[in-house]
Amino acid sequence: MTNPDPISVFRTEAAELLEQIESGLLDLTRSLDDRDQIDAVFRGLHTLKGSGAMFGFDALAAFTHHCETAFDRVRKGDVPATHELVSAVLSAQDHMRALLETPNGDHDAMSAALLDNLHRAVNGAGSPAPVTAAVAAAPVAEEAGLREWRIRFSLPVNAMANGTNPLGLLDEMRDLGECRIIADTSKVPELSALEPRDIHVSWDVTLKTERPRADIEDVFIFVMDDMELEITEIAVERPIAVAKSLDVPIAKAVVVTEREAPAVQAANDSKQAKSAENVRVPAERLDEMMDRVGELVIAQSRLTQLAGAAADLGLRSVSEEIERLSGELRDTMMVLRMMPVASLFSRFRRLVHDLSRETGKEIELITEGESTEVDKTVIDRLADPLVHLVRNSIDHGLEKPEERIAAGKEAKGRVILSAHQTGGEVIITIKDDGRGINRERVRAKAESSGIIQPGATLTDQDLLQLIFQPGFSTAQAVTNLSGRGVGMDVVKKTVEALRGTIEITSKPGEGSEVSLRIPLTLAIIEGLLVRVGQGCYVIPLSAVEECLELSLEDDLRSRGRSFISLRDSLVPFLRLRELFRTGTQPDQHQKVVVISTGSERVGLVVDQIIGDHQTVIKSMSKLHHDVDTFSGATILGDGSVALILDVTHLVAAGQQQEAQMRVAG
Repeated sequence: MTNPDPISVFRTEAAELLEQIESGLLDLTRSLDDRDQIDAVFRGLHTLKGSGAMFGFDALAAFTHHCETAFDRVRKGDVPATHELVSAVLSAQDHMRALLETPNGDHDAMSAALLDNLHRAVNGAGSPAPVTAAVAAAPVAEEAGLREWRIRFSLPVNAMANGTNPLGLLDEMRDLGECRIIADTSKVPELSALEPRDIHVSWDVTLKTERPRADIEDVFIFVMDDMELEITEIAVERPIAVAKSLDVPIAKAVVVTEREAPAVQAANDSKQAKSAENVRVPAERLDEMMDRVGELVIAQSRLTQLAGAAADLGLRSVSEEIERLSGELRDTMMVLRMMPVASLFSRFRRLVHDLSRETGKEIELITEGESTEVDKTVIDRLADPLVHLVRNSIDHGLEKPEERIAAGKEAKGRVILSAHQTGGEVIITIKDDGRGINRERVRAKAESSGIIQPGATLTDQDLLQLIFQPGFSTAQAVTNLSGRGVGMDVVKKTVEALRGTIEITSKPGEGSEVSLRIPLTLAIIEGLLVRVGQGCYVIPLSAVEECLELSLEDDLRSRGRSFISLRDSLVPFLRLRELFRTGTQPDQHQKVVVISTGSERVGLVVDQIIGDHQTVIKSMSKLHHDVDTFSGATILGDGSVALILDVTHLVAAGQQQEAQMRVAG
């Protein structure tokens, strides 16, 4: 097994740091005097700078240093945190991503422009000094004068394997003043037991400097979580500072004495053991494992069928055990692939922040149901469609502040992103409190574009669905956000490719709501296997409510109305035999499978219910990708293929067919 590439590991961790920095900056826009967020952003920048320098990303480290210094001045109270500073660092953070991805590219011009912008945000537009000069001029927060400190520290054994170089820490301390370093090698094991990448040395450093204690602490700021550290001012012989977590401000640090050091080490060991429980796995390995589990489920289905036809009780016992184990493995695999939608929603905080500045609109983003979990593939594919929907809500939906005030609304508009699970689906909703959809303008645009005939009769939902037509746009002018008629049709295609549906509601003057109904998983589902004519089909079990028997007499009696009475309520049903044009006669005792599609209940008449089936979803061929009635196919135990019904599109197709038959009749 090959060891992971250190550069690849650094890129992954740096990307996470940049996300944390961005999140902290966006949180800071809500409360510019939030000390915890200021410290968190500073720590993130400091960690990124130090790690970048260790792994040879010198341009990234040098550029990040200026942003770190700017926030250090904010942290020390030299300059206030402002919206201009936050925006400047957000722009700089985008540039850091470019320096991370292409460290050898030509970034000098962009770096200079961004640093100039950062300088103006920190020092005011009228100051001509470069950012580096502003950094050097940062005043000392504590009293001046030469002071002597004793710093004793030891790093975790695996620190170097995780990218921490102790020589870099020692070099930083030398930069602070006159430094005397003694290495304690008493814990170094025998050569035969020595692992070259492990650290067994601790250090005792005496430092004479005019710099404040905070500068000494900052040397260790991105490794303090797992190390032992004691800083003592020799002049007064008392402990000054301690090992502290990256997750708490300095004011909450706990004093550690030599007698308490073993307890701290035990706590650190516990932290390391806990962090070791989480393992990064590349997404492609999860996909590969999911494919293997799918093949195992198909093989298990074949084994179950063979065992059922055999008289060997031992074979049946083994088959049942394999079925149980494969089911548990499948469930475990599905959980591994599930991710909270918070990872998706968090991307839109930056988008809304930037669009607010670009459009001049005051916008508040509210997220709900962030703990709802869906398949990682759904998360990946929904990112772009949601971007289009959010941008559309902000550009077309939300009004300017003065327009909102004139309409009796608050100046700040709201965009709500929410998610919740219902059955085997997750519903993601994008809602705004803007002006709503102008139906007259939508109809006029559709008629002028030839999408519908002038005066055509449409339901309200059909009319609103026109905005997803290719090339459709009601914008009066092309802007950076919209107006070209591309984007919304891509949303519809992507959602349908995920076997999902889109619903729109809108009230003039009150806003619009777009709901995406997406299956929780795209790989393996529990299905109900049924027979219609000579063919087998799978109905997703999450959509099934109950099964009833429909006798031949009841079938004949219901001709012309297609309703059954179910507990004092009428439920419409579709005859799949007619819908699929099987050309076969109905069985004597047909079955009705009652399914739920959103708020609607519909019965599907089948010839036989075979039983439940673990369904491995296989994509349809390119020749059949336009067939909306089926969402995929699966392989049965005997090697035959069963089509998986897309119940939402199936019901719509069946209702359309019945309407045509009534008109023809």
